[in-house]
Amino acid sequence: MMKLSRYVLYDILRSKIIIAYTLFLFIVSVSMFQMEEENSKAMLSLMNIILIVLPLVSLVFTTIHYYNSYEFIELMLSQPLSRKRILLSEYAGISLSLLSSFLIGVGIPVVLYAATETGMAIIFTGSALTMVFTSIAFLASVSARDKAKGIGFALLLWFYFALIYDGLVLLILFTFSDYPLEKLTLVLSALNPIDLGRIFIMLKMDVSALMGYTGALYKDFFGSSSGLLFTIGIMTVWALLPLWVALRKFKKKDL
Repeated sequence: MMKLSRYVLYDILRSKIIIAYTLFLFIVSVSMFQMEEENSKAMLSLMNIILIVLPLVSLVFTTIHYYNSYEFIELMLSQPLSRKRILLSEYAGISLSLLSSFLIGVGIPVVLYAATETGMAIIFTGSALTMVFTSIAFLASVSARDKAKGIGFALLLWFYFALIYDGLVLLILFTFSDYPLEKLTLVLSALNPIDLGRIFIMLKMDVSALMGYTGALYKDFFGSSSGLLFTIGIMTVWALLPLWVALRKFKKKDL
């Protein structure tokens, strides 16, 4: 499995898209810190970019790479290799390459300019979202045989998590504002990894006024160390569960 993962990783790292993605993140990160006098403002701007760009790139790049590697996957299946080993090797190679791009493009500037607790929270959140949405992309790819449908499904998921979900939460809160919704709000927050990432960073920044109603409630209930550990646990579940479902589908899929 390690040998196959290394092959996929080396192949992706030579990709012009990955190189361009790394340079884009690095230039944007350095520019943010250079333009803003206060590191807190730079990290707030960088956080907004991370929460939008990272999930989108992870979804689209992973989905396209999966379909472009379809013949390679079929070739590997003709060898004495299990489907589980092949899919996990593909996941490891893609996720590590995207993670390397993020750590170089964002991690290095953050460590150089703002090696604070908030900076570490940004690095953790970006790394977690990369792993989560790579996993979700594999589920979307395995579920659809057609490439156009797979990419369309991936983009639809990004629109849902990045744009539509918060609107649905606000609609629920306003519709049932006369009822106690504290626990429900916390559950709704846990159902969106992007929202979780935003709250995790905001808690470190201690700017509850910018967190909105959902984030303020989250801070009240989970502002302690145990609450942050719970958040990390939920992000871990988000990274593992879609991959597990994708693996089950891939084992039964007729290629």
